[in-house]
Amino acid sequence: MAETISWLINDAPFGVTFIFFFFGAFIRGNATYWVGLGIAKGVEHTRFQKHLHGPVYRKAQRFIARWGVFAVPLSFLTLGIQSAVNASAGVSRMPLRRYLPAVAFGALLWSAIYTTVGMAVFYAWLALDWPWLVGGLILIGLVVFVVLRMRSRKRSTTENPNPESSQINN
Repeated sequence: MAETISWLINDAPFGVTFIFFFFGAFIRGNATYWVGLGIAKGVEHTRFQKHLHGPVYRKAQRFIARWGVFAVPLSFLTLGIQSAVNASAGVSRMPLRRYLPAVAFGALLWSAIYTTVGMAVFYAWLALDWPWLVGGLILIGLVVFVVLRMRSRKRSTTENPNPESSQINN
């Protein structure tokens, strides 16, 4: 496996790397869509079902089914919301006839960016001879952020364990 990845990164023709990135993005996007669809199906027989069948949500489903198709390919150009958009497309039950072309176009955009600019940045980062130091610092920063966030939430829960009781009813 390591030899294949090394070949893909160092010696593969542009087209092979492009196709690899395309299928990776296409499969990941579809997997996330189907997880969202499964979540929507699983919620149907719970107390949350009223939210999926209410008038506002039905309107949102109609909107996403008609116009949300633009959100899917655009999400491939962003950092951090791609999975959320694909899962939302599944939860909102975007029809496959609209989702599949949108995710295919998004995967084309993603693979074009990562095959060209993304790989150039990756090679430059490796050439710096200190990528592991930077990666380690980023990992440490992420761990510190998560720990501080958890402490903050724990502190706010401890200070006000029952926020409903402190509200004044009219």
